[in-house]
Amino acid sequence: MKRLKQYASLVKFSHTVFALPFALIGFFAAARYLHFNIQWYKLALMILCMIFARNAAMGFNRYVDKKIDAANPRTKDREIPKGIITAKHALLFVIINCLLFIITTAFINNLCFYLSPIALLIILIYSYTKRFTALSHLVLGLSLAIAPTGAYLVLTGSFAPFPLFLSAMVFFWTAGFDIIYSLQDYDFDKKTKLKSIPTALGKRNSLIASIILHIPIPFIIFYLGIYYNLHAVYWIGCIGFTTMLIYQHLIVKPNNLSKIGIAFGITNGIASVIFGIFTIISIIL
Repeated sequence: MKRLKQYASLVKFSHTVFALPFALIGFFAAARYLHFNIQWYKLALMILCMIFARNAAMGFNRYVDKKIDAANPRTKDREIPKGIITAKHALLFVIINCLLFIITTAFINNLCFYLSPIALLIILIYSYTKRFTALSHLVLGLSLAIAPTGAYLVLTGSFAPFPLFLSAMVFFWTAGFDIIYSLQDYDFDKKTKLKSIPTALGKRNSLIASIILHIPIPFIIFYLGIYYNLHAVYWIGCIGFTTMLIYQHLIVKPNNLSKIGIAFGITNGIASVIFGIFTIISIIL
């Protein structure tokens, strides 16, 4: 049990709350398209894929960044720098989760299986991006944006506009809040020449860039609700999500970054869960 907790801490398992609600929305949107003729075992397989993919992505990030984490005062107490989990065991953990992800997709449908290596490539390559581009936040956004469309494919085996719009929403949302999160390492990244929007634009302009990335989200939410004629409860989730979105921009200032933890973890976690619950209810109704 202790070892399990250590690996859960390694991959920040609690942060699954960011993408999972959107994956569930994609799944139930597919169920609605199929008149709720749901194969429930596929829901279990979809959740397993989410877990395996995220474990692989986060574990690989910790493995690749082990020297950076050891040098960074904010991250020096993570599992690999502290020696709680060895780099070799972390890499083995990544490989096992990658294999489990691919094997699980094989039990879903051919399209998911064929696309699984591409999905893994996207989520793994993110760990290298801050070494050569300030746009690493966009790659992270793309990594999480896979979730709703992938979940839709689990049931239907085909693409559709609704989950793609959801993916666009997740892309802008994730990229925007990751810019805010990366402000914590502004001084360290400058010193070590790691690339990010904050090191390229400065703190104030980075917060503006985050706002710009978040601006399309209310329009996407509004479009989905109107075009797909979602139930009235959908708008409760929309208001909750948008409120949390605005709130995180109000509490983080260029000269006061003390509330980044609240903005990143708590605010976005609540936003995701609220939007997920009310959107799924609206789809079912």
